[in-house]
Amino acid sequence: MALSRRTLLGLAAGVPASAALAACGSSGPSKGDGTATYWHLSGQPQEGVRTGAVERFNKANPKGQIKVTTFENDAYKTKIKTAIGAGKAPTVIWGWGGGTLRTYVEAKQVDDLTPWFDENPDIKNRLFPSSFGAATVDGRIYAMPFESVEPIVLFYNKKVFGDVGVEPPRSWDDIMALVPKFNAKGIAPFSLGGQSRWTNMMWLEFLFDRIGGPEVFQAVFDGKKDAWSHPAAIEALTKVQDLVKANGFIKGFSSITADSNADQALLYTGKAAMMLHGSWSYGIQQTEGGDFVSSGGLGFMNFPPVEGGKGDPGNSVGNPAQYLSISSKASAKQKEIAKDFLATGVLTDNEVKEWIDTGAVPIRKGSEKLLAESKSSEFLQFVYGIASNAKAFGQSWDQALSPTAAETLLDNIAKLFQLSISPRQFTDNLNKVIGK
Repeated sequence: MALSRRTLLGLAAGVPASAALAACGSSGPSKGDGTATYWHLSGQPQEGVRTGAVERFNKANPKGQIKVTTFENDAYKTKIKTAIGAGKAPTVIWGWGGGTLRTYVEAKQVDDLTPWFDENPDIKNRLFPSSFGAATVDGRIYAMPFESVEPIVLFYNKKVFGDVGVEPPRSWDDIMALVPKFNAKGIAPFSLGGQSRWTNMMWLEFLFDRIGGPEVFQAVFDGKKDAWSHPAAIEALTKVQDLVKANGFIKGFSSITADSNADQALLYTGKAAMMLHGSWSYGIQQTEGGDFVSSGGLGFMNFPPVEGGKGDPGNSVGNPAQYLSISSKASAKQKEIAKDFLATGVLTDNEVKEWIDTGAVPIRKGSEKLLAESKSSEFLQFVYGIASNAKAFGQSWDQALSPTAAETLLDNIAKLFQLSISPRQFTDNLNKVIGK
């Protein structure tokens, strides 16, 4: 089962929900002088890449070991929140940056890494510059970006398009024009695991950007009063409801979960023509879709522009990276081990190759040659191009916002897609939690 960043959020790319699994070591932070602790997500193939990095580091550093515990995504979210609240976090904290990182910073639970990056400019300079936004709070860096960049991509089934005799959309008007053509053939225009809520969110992230540009959501992130009521926001919310009303999504989408990968299956089996999803979807379809990917059946593109919109069509949204912080409660020795790991154990040549083998684009600069040599070179170079050329790369809203605001957002997005609230009701509800 291929997992990814979204898995991580309890926003599931495909892990079954069950109890946390300990890979090794205790489930709590160790205070042993020669051992640092590290919690991260389970689920292959990503888990193997993460544990492999630790194993190589431990082999090279017998006097400074890292003990790993792995958790499935929902269990991790609960466990890490509880541990940090109690001041008992692992030495190395795996996360998504953004609003959750800000809460850690405000609670003084993670170290400021700005001086360390200043002392080690080579480490910072080898990473994508766009990855540092979600690691930064009030101008200070509290996490090291690592792993892979995961933009949201518009995927489509080439065979279905060929059978219906249509071309991929080049604009929002094209999307709306394609809807009745696919419905007439008994094919859902778009697959959607709507029960998971964050899947719906991706539509709004792109529409806000394409219509109003990145500054529309930036105003929300900055806590500006009534920022959700921007005219571009109202237009975006209206357009997505237009798509729902036109039967743009698979029937019953509100009861389909993303963590079961049912939304993925609808695309590769030809029951749906298109799907807006994270780049990690490529690996899932490659793993679970038979010869769908290898036979060239999967098409992919950036989200098209909206007529008259202000947003640059090269902009992207999604996950600029994943992030590692260091617990402020760790011992001096543990912090030393953790920094050694960030410096020498993360995004090594071996790890970069392993991420590429999973169908991911690591955020380390200079990997173009390895991407070109990969069996998935076309897709990986496409993702690399988005990541390296986007003028704006917006972080997923539920990670950019505080946990409180994010939950209100997801709840109202579900209602918006179910047509149980209007765009104006949505903005009124969200304006109430700006800055909270």
